[in-house]
Amino acid sequence: MNAISITSHKSMMLFSGRAFPELADEVAKYLEVSVTEQAAYDFANGEIFVRSEESVRGSDAFVIQSCGTPINQWVMETLLMIDAMKRASAKRITVVLPFYPYGRQDKKHRGREPISARLIADLLKTAGASRLMTVDLHTDQIQGFFDGPVDHLLAQPLLADYIGTKYAGREITVVSPDAGRVKTAEKWAAKLGETPLAFIHKTRDPRVPNQVVANRVVGDVEGRLCVLVDDMIDTGGSIAKAAEAVLQAGAAEVVIAATHGILSAPATERLANCGASEVVLTNTLRIPDESRFPQLTVLSIAPLIARAIHQVFEDGSVTSLFED
Repeated sequence: MNAISITSHKSMMLFSGRAFPELADEVAKYLEVSVTEQAAYDFANGEIFVRSEESVRGSDAFVIQSCGTPINQWVMETLLMIDAMKRASAKRITVVLPFYPYGRQDKKHRGREPISARLIADLLKTAGASRLMTVDLHTDQIQGFFDGPVDHLLAQPLLADYIGTKYAGREITVVSPDAGRVKTAEKWAAKLGETPLAFIHKTRDPRVPNQVVANRVVGDVEGRLCVLVDDMIDTGGSIAKAAEAVLQAGAAEVVIAATHGILSAPATERLANCGASEVVLTNTLRIPDESRFPQLTVLSIAPLIARAIHQVFEDGSVTSLFED
């Protein structure tokens, strides 16, 4: 006999970073598994240590990390977790980043600038990630930065279903906060029943981050419920000014919907006082109590991530999750 034959089996293991363990616990609940215990702590000088408390040899490992504030700490922790699993002989490592860090820096606006989104992809691959799973990338081209399979999950069906159900029967106009988000707005309009489109014509100085000047509204918004859509809200300046501009143009009501609630100061104050009747976000990032306000609604992304993880583990189709 010159060979040994065995019947192999697959083993799923779920791991969570420290940025938002509650999301990983919720995903684990839908998958009917438990998050694998691991040791993780910081040394006095800020160095991070991680170690799985169980053997990961031969496993299909899924690392869930929501890279919120402080973003650089959680990026580094993710890389260390991946490296630890690679050296512990995990068969495949899928890194699940509900919010892709540095996604806004996907191209060079001027000379001598980095393409940071590409660097993050290179770091993940070098650390040992076999596959990347993320939600609503800032631009689709980021998928090409990672040298391996990328599962690009979409939160728009979740958000649009909520809006369409709650505001059924209203005359709705979908509004893009700038010309660059018109394609996203078109998908929203189709999902909500081919509603009219509008967008905000605005200017932005690329040398000054988080500052924008809203100019004028292009499209039919007078007397209508306007749904402002975007992928992320950081300091809230852009979307708040867009909401104010739409209301000044005669909109009856404004609802803001976005996937990623970064909510850096003073986003909470701006969103609470911009005139929007509701702000709908998902929990791709942890939203602390101090960042919440009366108009805020947070939808859970955990069921979508859980279904996608299940499809990947079973070698199924992630695309089928978004096909009507």
